[in-house]
Amino acid sequence: MDKLILFKKSNLNKLLSKRQGETKFGQHVKILTNISNIYEQLKDLDVEYVIFGIPEDIGVLANLGKSGSSKAWDATIKVLLNIQSNTYTRAKDVLLLGHLDFAQEMEQCAKLDVTHKKDLKKVRDLVSQIDTHVTYLVNQIVSAGKKPIVVGGGQNNAYGIIKGTSLALNKAINAVNLDTQSDFKPEEGRHNGNGFSYAFAEGFLGRYFVFGLHENYISEKTLTTLDKVKAVKYNTFESIEVKSELEYGSQMERALKHVSKDMFGIEIDCAAIEGISSSSMTPSGFSVNKARRFVNYFGKHEHAQYLHICEAAPKKKTEYQIGKLITYLITDFIK
Repeated sequence: MDKLILFKKSNLNKLLSKRQGETKFGQHVKILTNISNIYEQLKDLDVEYVIFGIPEDIGVLANLGKSGSSKAWDATIKVLLNIQSNTYTRAKDVLLLGHLDFAQEMEQCAKLDVTHKKDLKKVRDLVSQIDTHVTYLVNQIVSAGKKPIVVGGGQNNAYGIIKGTSLALNKAINAVNLDTQSDFKPEEGRHNGNGFSYAFAEGFLGRYFVFGLHENYISEKTLTTLDKVKAVKYNTFESIEVKSELEYGSQMERALKHVSKDMFGIEIDCAAIEGISSSSMTPSGFSVNKARRFVNYFGKHEHAQYLHICEAAPKKKTEYQIGKLITYLITDFIK
């Protein structure tokens, strides 16, 4: 657990804006004071959800994408702590664990040029190292009977979350992914575009549903692969929102039917949400409200095991809005 940095009381006091007559979310969430025996501590703690961050964008860079997803965790925590604590937000059911610190790996990555084959391999090797830490932490959380809520970083971290959950439950798990792309690319070295294909190939991912693929950005080769694999189903954004061939609600039902016979995870790639600053920002995507409906719909099912919100890349002007968006998604899952 050498990469885990616990969220401390001093951090909480620094970020909390108290107001007379109000109680904030941050005043009621639980935090740990000791980094040893995480599993034992979680097991005995009366919480249902464990929130932690992964402030990195190495997986995005390893897929020749744009950096920025490392900033989503800090943006979220500032907002989350200061929402109201009430019957709806259920702060007492939440442990705010902290974040995995990959600053050293980020520094190594900054010195490499991904346009060079040897450097690209080194960056993808760094992603594999990150996988190990994510897998272990998620395994500890799920083994203790809690549900992880993971914020920040690229969707490369889906692999470690799926693997950690699968190992804790001793069986493959399923996943539903709101995304513009399938992230089911070939196993060519780890990056944010192949977390699900790696997890599936290694037996950690069972059934998989990709919700809202963008028809302009999926290769024929990937489409052929998705159509071949019976455990994978998908729909396209255009078929729902542009051509009106499919209806959003009934497609959520279809996706739930595909994944909910066993434990499943909920994946939200913020690049699928219209106008949201992300690693691949889109002017045409699902609305924030539809993304919130998605999280709430799948999150209230008894087999929903985790929530992973990734790929948001806040800039100075959008930091608060990104933090607010992710906070809404977190509380929609908790509710």
